[in-house]
Amino acid sequence: MYAAGPKNPLHGITLEKMLNQLVDHYGWEMLGQMIKINCFNFHPSIKSSLVFLRKTPWARTKVEELYIDSLPDMQPKVETPETVPEEPSAPVQGADLDVRLPEA
Repeated sequence: MYAAGPKNPLHGITLEKMLNQLVDHYGWEMLGQMIKINCFNFHPSIKSSLVFLRKTPWARTKVEELYIDSLPDMQPKVETPETVPEEPSAPVQGADLDVRLPEA
């Protein structure tokens, strides 16, 4: 198990929140394939899964491990200045023309 404290990736995360995020990210079908427990495969619901996971330490450990492994994938994508396309600025009139005056 993980030590308590703010450096623990599970610190402050309830089992319900963890399960909701996993279901939102993977869906019940994929979750049932990744962790083979009946509460994910047959008539899945948050409520029934929470009851099972709270009573079954090995299953809860598998869910916690999957959650920690999935954290990078579940982080919202933040656009950095390099990835945000710049809007083209209005062209300066005549800036793109190569105008040469006749020599006198």
